[in-house]
Amino acid sequence: MGLLTFSINVTLDGCVDHQEGIADDETHAFFTRLMDEGGAMLWGRVTYEMMESYWPAVACGAADALPAMREWAVKLEAKPKYVVSSTRTDFPWTNSHHIAGDLRSGVQKLKDATPNGVLLGSCKLATELERLDLIDEYKLLVHPRIAGHGPTLYESGLPSTRRLELISAKPLCNGAVAMHYRRTR
Repeated sequence: MGLLTFSINVTLDGCVDHQEGIADDETHAFFTRLMDEGGAMLWGRVTYEMMESYWPAVACGAADALPAMREWAVKLEAKPKYVVSSTRTDFPWTNSHHIAGDLRSGVQKLKDATPNGVLLGSCKLATELERLDLIDEYKLLVHPRIAGHGPTLYESGLPSTRRLELISAKPLCNGAVAMHYRRTR
């Protein structure tokens, strides 16, 4: 069984707006390494649609991009992508798959079938999966910024505090810190 790892860019005040992080080669290299280590990507519909609207064009060379961004896009194109949605059933982007029905059993099946682990990149979905006690690890890239607005991590709340064990903390040259935590159970 693979681990479910939630990974996202976050500012010091908890903002997870994708436009608030530092989008440079170092940040893209960090997320490319995470994607390389995992066996599949997992998103909610909104994140999938945001990714689908840009990255396939970068992968095929139809959009200008820095080399690190193009590398991410090409690897993302090949990576299995799983989408949780109750409103959409057609996911035409290469290697995309729909998870329908019971969320707990669908994601647990995905974890069981993916020994290299699943990389989760959607905040709202992370809240639901944390409520179901399915997230095993957190690999957050904490950016040296205070956004002063939302959306924020777990803004709709959790039923109880989650205890985490620090596995590593690595500063990047751009001032962000890669934090790796594991759930203590």
